[in-house]
Amino acid sequence: MEFKDRLKARRHMLGISQEELAKKSGVTGRTIQNYELGTRKPQNIETAQKLALALDTTVEYLLGNDGLLVAEAYERGGARSARDINALVSEISGLFAGGEIAEDEKDGIMAALNQAYWMAKEKNKKYTPSKYKK
Repeated sequence: MEFKDRLKARRHMLGISQEELAKKSGVTGRTIQNYELGTRKPQNIETAQKLALALDTTVEYLLGNDGLLVAEAYERGGARSARDINALVSEISGLFAGGEIAEDEKDGIMAALNQAYWMAKEKNKKYTPSKYKK
């Protein structure tokens, strides 16, 4: 189940409209529409937390572990890091397709790969010429 499905299911379960959810969470009605269509996802943890609070659930439930990794990457390293982590998560998720692996083990593997990504990024920062550093 994806973010858009969890969001819509939870909203329907509570019996609230998209506009009501928008008002409760502090985002626009159009944003909620885009979330439920799957054309957008929250780009930061704060927005996801507001949605989770409005829907009386957790960020982990709404975003799922993969989405949480991407949102954290956006917060930590911007849009480029979020794209990198999203691509990494997508590729690795493909490896698990059709296999039998416990969800806890999958989450552990994803967390380890996420940590390896950030370690590599930090290590490579040392070799960036100073004229290119911000």
